[in-house]
Amino acid sequence: MDAAERKEILDRYRDHSRRFEAAAARRSARRHGSVIPFNPPATREVGQDPTAREIEVLQLVADGLVNREIGERLFLSEETVKSHVRHLLAKLQARSRAHAVAVGFRRGLIA
Repeated sequence: MDAAERKEILDRYRDHSRRFEAAAARRSARRHGSVIPFNPPATREVGQDPTAREIEVLQLVADGLVNREIGERLFLSEETVKSHVRHLLAKLQARSRAHAVAVGFRRGLIA
């Protein structure tokens, strides 16, 4: 197991732990009659690097293909392509597909 895999496992553990603690606090508050505001956990993708498949999708977005065409080219459903694009937007902190392409070029993820 390399350092990247250890980091991913640790990040997942920390995220799970935060969600578990928040759920436990809400349950306890309901039992005691007080109200705790729900604060959803931060998006997990932010700060992570895109996967190889997400980079493939980003390259095809940069080539001007729409989700359906990307799905046909990579043998994926259109919904799976949409999911990859959504994760890319979060990981690259991009506002749109065009912004994601620009960030991908700047970071050297795509050519």
